[in-house]
Amino acid sequence: MDNYHIHSLEPLRFPLVARFYKTHYPPGKPKKDELIWVIDAPNGICGAVRFQQRQDYQLLTGMLLHPHLRGTGLSHHLLDAVQPILAQRPSFCLAFRPLTTLYAQHGFICADSHDLPDDLASRYRSYCQSGKDLVAMRHT
Repeated sequence: MDNYHIHSLEPLRFPLVARFYKTHYPPGKPKKDELIWVIDAPNGICGAVRFQQRQDYQLLTGMLLHPHLRGTGLSHHLLDAVQPILAQRPSFCLAFRPLTTLYAQHGFICADSHDLPDDLASRYRSYCQSGKDLVAMRHT
């Protein structure tokens, strides 16, 4: 962990995180109005998580770790670092099913779609109907 630094993204570095997503997960396109935290390595950004701010809640979205670093524990460090952000307001995520254990280890619990804000519940149902295997989760 000594070679990695976790922090909120400085706005001037937005093009770097956009390139990171484009390279490793093209469907996950960061937006400038999102709160973004990154993991910096000596050779650049190697991980990120984004928060979409809504009127009454926030959505953790687009968490991404460089493929060669998956399984190293860095995602745990990233989720630990953003705990103060998660505690600021109601927080949700729509997790790919294999990642639910990871999120559960950091304070998320499974949520029924009826317990989600209306706009998020609608989005969740739409994703599931399109074939995505997602689990709605909320931070406790």
